[in-house]
Amino acid sequence: MSGIEEKVSITGTPSKGSFEISDSTPTVNDDKSENSVSERRKMKQYAVSVRAHMQPEEPCCTGTISDCYSCFCCCSRRVGNMFFLFERRDGSPIFVAGPCWPFCTFVTFPLIAGIGALVTYYAILKDDDKPRWLVYIYLPLVVITLVSLFFVSCRDPGLLERVVDEEAGTSGWYWNEQVGSYRPPGALYCRECKVMIKDYDHLCPWTGTGIGGGNMFCFKVFVIMINISCYTSIAIVAYVLLKDV
Repeated sequence: MSGIEEKVSITGTPSKGSFEISDSTPTVNDDKSENSVSERRKMKQYAVSVRAHMQPEEPCCTGTISDCYSCFCCCSRRVGNMFFLFERRDGSPIFVAGPCWPFCTFVTFPLIAGIGALVTYYAILKDDDKPRWLVYIYLPLVVITLVSLFFVSCRDPGLLERVVDEEAGTSGWYWNEQVGSYRPPGALYCRECKVMIKDYDHLCPWTGTGIGGGNMFCFKVFVIMINISCYTSIAIVAYVLLKDV
């Protein structure tokens, strides 16, 4: 005998899936709590504003303007001023809403969809002299514009994780006091989004979010499509108004 005794006691009559074990052996609940802690540790920690990171999370019903954000964003997780609508297990966003999402939702989207619907009905369908095949050209332009707007607004603009390792400073990264993290060249802090964004360009209120390396391509597609749709709408309306002159 080594002089060390391990005592395992089982109390009661063993039943299906329920038994008691002494503290020397981990229980199922202990395993679950350890797994939940390890999952939280594995979730990505983004480089958000230090002030925003220190503030406690607000409940869903506070009687303030934040209730509007919580209601329309389905009480999604808030990172800085970004709202993670859907996210992966590691905390990386699948769909994210920016700080200006109300303007995009209630101004930009209705303008594009409303004008497109009015031009389609009054300038094309209601006018018997207009060829019907024009609908199959104009409507796809409007749809593609709205789809590109969705991907700009709900795509990850390039949120960066917090890096505090001093080795990053020796590899050309710069320290940022606002988020308490090192940043690579080209990454900047967005004051409205309150996060560090890779290859940050600007904040676009029309799309409701910051424009960075993650959604720059979609933003360029949106700008091109909105111009094509706009000039096409003007041309169709001008033709209808001036054809009888």
